[in-house]
Amino acid sequence: MRVSTWGLVMANGSRQAAWEFFGTELKRRREDAGITQVDLGSRVFVSGGYIGQFEQAIRKPQLDGAQRIDEALQTDGIFERLCRKLIDDPRYADYFAGVVELERLATKICEFAPTVVPGLLQTADYARAVTIAANPFKPDSYVDDIVAARLERSLILADATRPEYWVTLHENVLRIPVGGPQAMAAQLEHVARLMRERAAVVTVLSFGAGAHAAMNGSLKLMEFEDAPQVAYTETSFSGTLVDDPAVVKRAQRAYDLLRVAALSPEASLPLIDSAAEDFRRCASTT
Repeated sequence: MRVSTWGLVMANGSRQAAWEFFGTELKRRREDAGITQVDLGSRVFVSGGYIGQFEQAIRKPQLDGAQRIDEALQTDGIFERLCRKLIDDPRYADYFAGVVELERLATKICEFAPTVVPGLLQTADYARAVTIAANPFKPDSYVDDIVAARLERSLILADATRPEYWVTLHENVLRIPVGGPQAMAAQLEHVARLMRERAAVVTVLSFGAGAHAAMNGSLKLMEFEDAPQVAYTETSFSGTLVDDPAVVKRAQRAYDLLRVAALSPEASLPLIDSAAEDFRRCASTT
């Protein structure tokens, strides 16, 4: 491996550049071995097109995929080590780093948020307020890194190949004034704008719905073109990524029940607009 080149890429601080190095190295090693993208894909259990996207850094392989690439190309763990280095992002909790990579690969994401606007929908001011509330003694540099990472994640919704994004927000999310009235108004206006731009389908589970199918925390389901669906659940201090088909099926059923109990998108949008206007009026009087 060209260690000096890799070190330079990582020193420059560009994760995308590092993934591009991964892809370039993969292509070089594959061609040196005289293996086509289709042949390598069959050995790694993905399509040849996916191998091409790995090589172009359009998609990023998961750790198990990198391990299979090493086995197929007999590269002594090089791609596993590179993948571990890239996934190990200090801006994310250990239990969440893998989820970030899966979001970038997903063709569809369904999410339930009981108290906080999901990270993919957060504005900078909202993300900053959430981060400071959980880390009151951290320096500004730490907060800035977390906020930047969250905004970076949201870029998938602006991409031409963005996933379908379905979100159910509990009404709590609309009422808790995170960051103060002005920040909250801007946050809800941002959600409403994404709905109108059809970048996301958002529904609201109203207070009147009472008990619901996900009382214990948030829920995220992700679907992929060439891989099984996975579920992710999170509480305040930990998260669990699940790929057991039976458990994922239960999680999908819970989300389906939430969506049935929620208001329609057409009824949810005026509620979000109204909550934003309430916060905007509050901000103007303070």
